[in-house]
Amino acid sequence: MVVKKAKKAGPAAKKKTVKKKAQKKVIKKKAITKKTDNSPALQVAGEVTHFFPHVSAAVIKLSTDLKTGDIVNIKGHTTDFKQTIASMQIDHAPVNEAKKGNEIGLKVKDRVRIGDIVYKM
Repeated sequence: MVVKKAKKAGPAAKKKTVKKKAQKKVIKKKAITKKTDNSPALQVAGEVTHFFPHVSAAVIKLSTDLKTGDIVNIKGHTTDFKQTIASMQIDHAPVNEAKKGNEIGLKVKDRVRIGDIVYKM
């Protein structure tokens, strides 16, 4: 009876598997400005930092200027709706305009979650 021993993988075989694994880990980053087929370009206006469900209001940290009358689109994992800004507040005082870097209070028509992105239309 003849018994054959299995060959062990040498260092060259190990290098090939490491290269294949490294190639699979390539990740592409998404652009900040989005454009779909029928909709205009969306500009990131800010991010939701807090939500108060009893009054249906959100606190938004702005990355661009906003004013009353602007249309915003709030998108998240389970959130996606558009609304016109009727009023906003900074430190419980109503304002018509808010600058980049401000945190505003905004009455929203639907539930939002922390981390949802606010786009300016």
